[in-house]
Amino acid sequence: MRATWILICLFLLISLTEEAQAQLTDKVETESDPVILRKLEQWKDLKFGLLMHWGTYSQWGIVESWSLCSEDEDWCRRKNKNYIEYCKEYTQLKSTFNPVRFDPGAWAKAAKDAGMKYVIFTTKHHDGFCMFDTKQTDYSITDAGCPFHTNPKANVTKEIFKAFTAEGFWTGAYFSKPDWHCNDYWAEEWATPNRNVNYSIKKYPERWQKYCDFTYNQIKELMRDYGKVDILWLDGGWVDPKNGQDINMPKIASMARGYQRDLLIVDRTVTGKYENYRTPEQEIPDRLLDYPWETCMTMASSWSYVPGDIYKPTNKIIHNLVDIVCKGGNYLLNIGPSPEGEWADTAYQRLKEIGDWMKINGEAIYNSRPVAPYKSGNVCFTSNPDGTIYIIYLAAPGESTLPASVEVRGYIPGQGSILELLGYNGKLKWKKGKDANIFIEIPGSLQKTPPCSHAWTFRIQEK
Repeated sequence: MRATWILICLFLLISLTEEAQAQLTDKVETESDPVILRKLEQWKDLKFGLLMHWGTYSQWGIVESWSLCSEDEDWCRRKNKNYIEYCKEYTQLKSTFNPVRFDPGAWAKAAKDAGMKYVIFTTKHHDGFCMFDTKQTDYSITDAGCPFHTNPKANVTKEIFKAFTAEGFWTGAYFSKPDWHCNDYWAEEWATPNRNVNYSIKKYPERWQKYCDFTYNQIKELMRDYGKVDILWLDGGWVDPKNGQDINMPKIASMARGYQRDLLIVDRTVTGKYENYRTPEQEIPDRLLDYPWETCMTMASSWSYVPGDIYKPTNKIIHNLVDIVCKGGNYLLNIGPSPEGEWADTAYQRLKEIGDWMKINGEAIYNSRPVAPYKSGNVCFTSNPDGTIYIIYLAAPGESTLPASVEVRGYIPGQGSILELLGYNGKLKWKKGKDANIFIEIPGSLQKTPPCSHAWTFRIQEK
């Protein structure tokens, strides 16, 4: 009996080991369509984009959607009151949402002046409130129950896409796969213990199919009725076949690209064919990644509007941009509009200061690709297709003047290479050090009056 039990255990161990090995070696399906791959390379050239989280929640100055979720997480905190009562009050925010100062043209101009090239807008977050004119639900900004519905700009998604397209932007629709307002995702018959669908899909497949149809039809509206859309940015990665929540992405993708042939699809955190690029959130990878990626990050502390929020210094934002680009990524920077439909003055000021820097240094950012050693200390490297190498020196906090000599480690130009500083008319001298380094000599007049603040870019044209 004991021998038999040992044999059974060994068999199970071998089986489990083989299964685990298969999971490690299974190839993840990736995009192969040349049209999409070409569009993805074009997206890599853009480098800098704008994300906006905006909805009824801005009236309370709280985190978007998450206070509806009963999980015990920091971002799910809510007022100390009955959960059911709270959810009713949250839903009623629709009846007071009236952003009469909404001016997407001003946003588009400021973003363009900052050097941004694409925009991703939250057409619907997890709470289910639609910032577009959907026919699938009355929980939207264009419904008669929302006071803003009579405004000529009530369909804010259309207005934003129109304004940004006029400024030459790519447009992208953020769309939440889970919808906590839809009765076919969070069914009213049962409690909502967490962020997931609150009923058994296996037990109620017809209900889940209704939800899949609802999602499909809303995405169809966005792809069909809003002009050129370049990116479908899907959030809520727990809605995933691996988690038992299959919304039929092949069908959605086929339909969406029927209207937008070269559409990039970002099914966030769901690896595979429909996550054309990945989106680390509020963090910058510490190394070069071997796949397309974009850091999404807040300009202030919150994704959504918070009165008196603290904004990152311009120096930090520019350094983040350079750090991301030198590792091959794009930077998607979020601004949360107010309930009146405005950006904070600080956001406009940050964008202006970023734009001042980009006007001088942009050629080291746009269309660039990583080049070894990528980053060394406070020095970053990029390259352009013609072989030009850029060395970007990140100024320390409070460092407003250039040092007499800038040391660059890990890269040595060829003999006779020409070295210049962007924004300065003249060649600079450099010399090779004893190690794998060089020293760039900075003239005294240039030290005192550099062409910009925050970071300085040296261009090297090799002989």
